[in-house]
Amino acid sequence: MKDSYPPVYKALHRIYDTHRRRYPWNPNSEQMCCMWSTDDPPDILEGTPPLNDMEDAFGIRIDEDSGVELYDMNLDEAAKKIMEMKARESQQ
Repeated sequence: MKDSYPPVYKALHRIYDTHRRRYPWNPNSEQMCCMWSTDDPPDILEGTPPLNDMEDAFGIRIDEDSGVELYDMNLDEAAKKIMEMKARESQQ
């Protein structure tokens, strides 16, 4: 699983960069929350463009609870969480 970390992190970072640029006032802190407006965050994360892009890129399903967890993580933590989600889904 360690071998899959660099490509997952790199793909996640590309998604992060794409969505963070939409909110130039958000810092480039590598905090996942910066992909959404920090002035007016969404009430529901499920179905938002950043999560949809992650679902498409990694072939996973992100429900609201997992979305909230990812929202509160930095990129490193989120990459590891995504790897765990992929492993769980591949076992089903």
